Amino acid sequence: MQTTYIETQQISFQDFKNQILEDYKLGRISREMSYLGRREVLTGKAKFGIFGDGKELPQLAMAKVFKNGDFRSGYYRDQTFALAADALTVESFFAQLYADTSVEREPASAGRQMNGHFATRSLNEDGSWKDLTAQKNISSDISPTAGQMPRLLGLAQASKIYKTVKFDGSEKFSREGNEIAFGTIGDASTAEGHFWETLNAACALQVPMIVSIWDDGYGISVPTKNQRAKADIAEMLSGFQRKEGENQGCEIIQVKAWDYPALLDAYARAEQFARMESVPVVVHVIEVTQPQGHSTSGSHERYKNEERLSWESQFDGLLKFREWILNYSIEIEGKEEVLATVEELDSIDDEAKKTVKAGQKNAWESYQKTITDLINSVLPLVENLKGQNAEIENYIGQFNKLVSKAKKDVFHLVRKSLLATRGTNSAERTNLMQKYNEIFEVEKDNYSSHLYSQSQWKAENIQEIKPVYSDASEDVDGRVVVRNNFDKIFEKYPQTLVFGEDAGNIGDVNQGLEGMQEKYGDVRVADTGIREATILGQGIGMAMRGLRPIAEIQYLDYILYCLQGMSDDLATVQYRTKGGQKSPLIIRTRGHRLEGVWHSGSPMAGILNLSKGILVLVPRNLTKAAGFYNTMLQSDDPSIIVECLNGYRLKEKQPDNLGEFTVPVGKIEVTKEGKDVTLVTYGSTWRIVMEAAEELEKLGISAEVIDVQSLIPFDLTHEIAESVKRTNRLVVIDEDVEGGTSAFILQQILEKQKAFRFLDSDPLTIAANDHRPAYASDGDYFSKPSSDDMVERIYALFNETNPQKYPAIF
Repeated sequence: MQTTYIETQQISFQDFKNQILEDYKLGRISREMSYLGRREVLTGKAKFGIFGDGKELPQLAMAKVFKNGDFRSGYYRDQTFALAADALTVESFFAQLYADTSVEREPASAGRQMNGHFATRSLNEDGSWKDLTAQKNISSDISPTAGQMPRLLGLAQASKIYKTVKFDGSEKFSREGNEIAFGTIGDASTAEGHFWETLNAACALQVPMIVSIWDDGYGISVPTKNQRAKADIAEMLSGFQRKEGENQGCEIIQVKAWDYPALLDAYARAEQFARMESVPVVVHVIEVTQPQGHSTSGSHERYKNEERLSWESQFDGLLKFREWILNYSIEIEGKEEVLATVEELDSIDDEAKKTVKAGQKNAWESYQKTITDLINSVLPLVENLKGQNAEIENYIGQFNKLVSKAKKDVFHLVRKSLLATRGTNSAERTNLMQKYNEIFEVEKDNYSSHLYSQSQWKAENIQEIKPVYSDASEDVDGRVVVRNNFDKIFEKYPQTLVFGEDAGNIGDVNQGLEGMQEKYGDVRVADTGIREATILGQGIGMAMRGLRPIAEIQYLDYILYCLQGMSDDLATVQYRTKGGQKSPLIIRTRGHRLEGVWHSGSPMAGILNLSKGILVLVPRNLTKAAGFYNTMLQSDDPSIIVECLNGYRLKEKQPDNLGEFTVPVGKIEVTKEGKDVTLVTYGSTWRIVMEAAEELEKLGISAEVIDVQSLIPFDLTHEIAESVKRTNRLVVIDEDVEGGTSAFILQQILEKQKAFRFLDSDPLTIAANDHRPAYASDGDYFSKPSSDDMVERIYALFNETNPQKYPAIF
């Protein structure tokens, strides 16, 4: 079992002195990084800067109780903590400021995130997991205020789960569940709902979590008193304080940002509560200063009065730390011992400046060399074209006049040169074209890779295993198929767990998990509160720690509560770390064509457009849904699986190979062959399309029906275009609003698959009305495409081309 900071602090005075001076040195280095970082932005060498000056001391104290295996989910001012945790160097700090695309030089995001967004690399180059217990872990930061909080809940809960859940390889993710998840947040951001939802859930679940609130009195320019019901967040949280003998609530500790000994004590106590008792802790760090203001975009002198600015200069944490060091003395064996002299601290200050300047210089030179090498490889090839177009020399002249050159300037020169020499067939132009293709591929990888998994476990690589049926296969309700498949999943994958509203005790509202909690326990099959954003967050954090969570959002409409986390966090995990982290979460939900405004929505276009990076799977029945779960549990891509809400009581033949059969992603299925028109749809609407297709047959129109099955990825082998090539007509039918998912599908078929070449009629989309669906069966009929709508509008296509054979209906 791991020890706590308190249990390891019996040290000699010399060791104590060394620790103090190391902290002072690191604090000074971090401060100089902030100072120099701001200058680099204001002189034009970097685009934007946001720094952690003023927060050095509390972050040094927090880092002392941060151990191997622990995780942090924070925000963009924790540079001192990242330095102390060996997750950041001076060079990598400035590499990120300059947006250096080298993973080696900027391992947090390879230049994809602005400065202050930290991350450690959880994955090997092949996408496999590292031993996360052998390193200190920082889950990749995001900018949205309080957006880091839901994920924090999952990171903390994973420790609690690992106390009882074991599987082959679990020792790489946890040591008996002794890890803590550390969260950091600015004081003003505690006004966000995500903060309250996360803290509430943590207090109910009793997870090992320490949340540090950096309170500098402002949210940019807005003072704390205008942010919340009470200016003092600790006072406001007093009702969350746990009572003796109760297994609810949290511990609340308030401490001043400039009081070094008190900070050490505060975090030592916080660790004791969290690590030894699995209790969430809030550390409210007050009287924080911001020596340089909020960011390089503005000056805090605009909104802070002279009194406040004077106070901040006097109570700067590093200044108070220096005073404390110089005033400290102790008598040991009759001799007075001090920590340092003025001269010694001045020497540390000078050395810190030199260290930071040297690191910045190295980072800048490495970054510039990348651009210089690019220029040297391209410019001679462009110059070789000067004789082929008079404009080329002008382009080169304009390029050479640029004081600071970026990659975009090099590419602009090359592309303008190729444009100017279009139609020219020369060896010089061919050489430039070849070089352009070469460097474009490099930058495409630098800026656009890893939106989805690139490992051997990516979903596209999971082989299809068809369902097996025999004479003994039973016709059962669809919910029984998915339930019995979950039974096989939980038996096969001990790291798999499911949680959501009503998912546990009653086996979900549609009985798709009936009996699973009784069989596998309330850790693996769990009920949650009504709090969709943190249900998603639980899943993100757990998946980042090697578990295979299935986060259940009761209805598709409720996904709207999750879209921020899906879009800003889950969908971007692999992208924003360039393959350094992953979170293979499965989101389970159900929806489509039920009853009423709030339970039959189809916000698919929102999901598609806001969540690129998450696979969007839309099975037409529960057997297909079960197959997708079996597929995705072998993959390391995140996904959302939308079960058909009106399919749980419909009969399906239950496969004999439950838990084994898979449905491939990006693979359509032709469910009815035809020769006159291709009908493309998905989900619950598929059944209505099939009914319409049968009616059309009676009218002399042979319709081919295609079930898309997965929207992302979409028809990877372009089979729909082959169908259109045979039928020469295309109709996309969808229950989303006009211009929603049907527009996405149409764009994929016409533009990506170039099926427009085969059309004899305009492509047609049949979508729902733009309002939410009205209540009851009549509401569905008049709100979303009915079989009558489909038959009439498809028939009209044929009436236009052959009115004699297909006379008008109306």
